[in-house]
Amino acid sequence: MALMGSSRTKLATIITEAFSKWRISRYSYSTASSSAATTELEGSFFGLKDYADYRRSVYGEITYKALLVDVVGTLIIPSQPMAQIYRKIGEKYGVEYSEDEILQRYRRAYSQPWGKSRLRYVNDGRPFWQYIVSYSTGCSDSQYFEEVYNYYITDKAWHLCDPESEEVFRALRESGVKLAIVSNFDTRLRPLLRALNCDNWFDAVAVSAEVAAEKPNPTIFLKACDMLGVKPEDAVHVGDDRRNDIWGARDAGCDAWLWGSDVHSFKVVAQRIGVQI
Repeated sequence: MALMGSSRTKLATIITEAFSKWRISRYSYSTASSSAATTELEGSFFGLKDYADYRRSVYGEITYKALLVDVVGTLIIPSQPMAQIYRKIGEKYGVEYSEDEILQRYRRAYSQPWGKSRLRYVNDGRPFWQYIVSYSTGCSDSQYFEEVYNYYITDKAWHLCDPESEEVFRALRESGVKLAIVSNFDTRLRPLLRALNCDNWFDAVAVSAEVAAEKPNPTIFLKACDMLGVKPEDAVHVGDDRRNDIWGARDAGCDAWLWGSDVHSFKVVAQRIGVQI
């Protein structure tokens, strides 16, 4: 017997409501089952407070096998402002720009692309630094440049950011953590580290002028890890430049902490790795 229009409409409504209830019931069961499974899955990580806590649960108390360290601005800093040195040495060579003018011109020169090369520091970096010193001071005297250039290889030009660095690095190495320098620098870096008596603190030194890659290029971080014989995910890098140090290290697969923000001393770095000083 054929259904009249109103009966068909009523039947369709009943069927629709019944189907909706079935879907809701099925979804509720599925959601409850999923939530239970998720809770069970996360049970092993119950109580973890942060990423460091998570790493300890996975890797043990020592959460990293290697520490990578930036140099300028992290390990060491200039003992005197650059513009002051350029001006002081330059007086006998006729430099007339004020320290403020030198600083402004230095920043302008340093921010410009360096020729067609993707690297600023090639070998000893002399061509690049000759351009920087000459542009910053207006003085192209070769003797003036040599005096400035050689000054920055001496222990007079730099000092450690953290006076406790040596003690902390020794404790890290005694705990089995490997150490490496990762720096955008020319080949003067090694003699500079020797002048500062800290060259023997590290198991490896990755210098951009030697590996032909400058931070934030991941290549230099990967090279440092290769030198140490560790995987990138087992290393953490500490540096003061968000772009070069943090983003570059993370692109390479390493963890990274910003010096002056995430960490303020190497003692804190060691503690975060799991080594108590």
